[in-house]
Amino acid sequence: MMILYFAYGSNMLSSRIKKRVASVKAIGRAALYDWCVAFTKKSKDGSGKANLCQKAGFITWGCLYEIDVKEIGKLDKLEKGYARIAVEVEKYDGEIIEAETYVSDILIETPVALDVYKKMLVSGAIEHNLPKEYIQYLQQLPSRPEKAGK
Repeated sequence: MMILYFAYGSNMLSSRIKKRVASVKAIGRAALYDWCVAFTKKSKDGSGKANLCQKAGFITWGCLYEIDVKEIGKLDKLEKGYARIAVEVEKYDGEIIEAETYVSDILIETPVALDVYKKMLVSGAIEHNLPKEYIQYLQQLPSRPEKAGK
């Protein structure tokens, strides 16, 4: 049995998610209404990671994947600090469906990602042909280089 997973962060990048979950299959782009992406999830390295926050009128674009239900536990473990929730997304063909995604309440004061992490999000968005305006939104989110010696 397969479940639908809505990826809005670094897992949009096919090469990344395929390394993490063998059964993954891309379905296409999808929209999540009244939520926005920001780098508000606190990471072990002190940087921000992608997270969803409710925001009326905003559209978060992402990639919809199918994942074997037997492997979702593996993804849950990899997404430490996030909780898996059900959301309604609109598929590329206009159909509204339920999918699983991840949100976190482990927040960072200054939501700034590492440049390399933000590049994964932008690359995934380009790969899945997300709207240009949304790609520009991701590109303007704050990021910084990795600290020397890391």
